[in-house]
Amino acid sequence: MSGLASAQYIQKENSLNQAGALKLAEQAGIEAQKSDKKVSVAVLNSSGVTLLLLKGDHVGPHNTEASRRKAYTSLSTKTASLDLMKNAAGSESAKNLNTLPELLLLGGGVPVWKDGELVGSLGVSGGGSGENDHLIATEAVEKLGFKTNK
Repeated sequence: MSGLASAQYIQKENSLNQAGALKLAEQAGIEAQKSDKKVSVAVLNSSGVTLLLLKGDHVGPHNTEASRRKAYTSLSTKTASLDLMKNAAGSESAKNLNTLPELLLLGGGVPVWKDGELVGSLGVSGGGSGENDHLIATEAVEKLGFKTNK
């Protein structure tokens, strides 16, 4: 399935569209099932607009907003939220990032890149840990032929 990052999922202004958001959410669900997990998912376009917000079955309601904030964090910083969390923990000057109301320094948010352009982001929450959420999000993005870094 690799290499499917086609133009049908991208708007002309290099941003994910509705079809791309639906496909990413579907793939995240598939990846979560491989670990017998259910997750909530958020997909943002390159401008930070929420294209999709999906609460997973039997997943706590807080995970829906967490997935959106993870997606926003990764889009805004152009960095996976797990990496940002680790970097902030090790840097005295970056520790205050967790005080910004929209950022969520937990694993599970990844930027979505196509041909060196940031086209959106994916946030996953409810998979049991930030590491699990990160793995699910990364696998979903990469299985569709996108990248999680430039």
